[in-house]
Amino acid sequence: MKRAGYAHMHKLALAVAAAALAACAPAVPDSGAGVGFQNYSDYNSYRNARDDALADRTQTVPPPPPITTLPPQTVPGERTVRTQPPAGQPGADTGNAPASDASARPVITTNNPRISDEQNFEAVAERESIESDAERLRAQREAYQVIEATAVPTRSGNGPNIVQFAISTSNPVGQKLYRRGVLTSSKKYLTNCAKYASPDLAQEAFLRAGGPDRDRLGLDPDGDGFACAWDPTPFRRIARS
Repeated sequence: MKRAGYAHMHKLALAVAAAALAACAPAVPDSGAGVGFQNYSDYNSYRNARDDALADRTQTVPPPPPITTLPPQTVPGERTVRTQPPAGQPGADTGNAPASDASARPVITTNNPRISDEQNFEAVAERESIESDAERLRAQREAYQVIEATAVPTRSGNGPNIVQFAISTSNPVGQKLYRRGVLTSSKKYLTNCAKYASPDLAQEAFLRAGGPDRDRLGLDPDGDGFACAWDPTPFRRIARS
């Protein structure tokens, strides 16, 4: 019975001693912040002063000595994040945005000839003045020219005018107005029209050869006065507008 009580008291004493040692043990630094080193003699002095202050209970416990911390090693390919110094110290960032390296900031070029600075009041004010503005306005007024409208020149030459002819007519395409021979076949008509690069040129040749009264070239077999596929409608529409 005594032996059991003695064993119980021994375990209780060991537990109290372990708790005291845990309370007095220094805090283990965060491994993520790097490896910390301390001067051993400074640490012994700090421990003795701390023990004396704890035993006296009237002294103030001194702060621990500073710890020299090495930066953590980064894994290849892993991005390194730069930590900020405490607020109030040189280099501390007062904003909420993370600090970035100065070399990564964009360089603003103020004398790029490809970018206009006309909207920059300070840049314009440095090189312009009231006198320069007045001189530029004077030069613009001297270069300003008023061109008087002139009459449209008349068409030279003795050739037929298909625009004037189109305006002078009113019959639709296909309506027969002129007498034509019965010997002109559709095959001959297509062959004759194929000699001209456009219907306008065919109409000019048709009028030059005696059209619309006569069709010596075989370009108007239906007798409407319009050769091949020429249509006077666009010219009439422009004249009306």
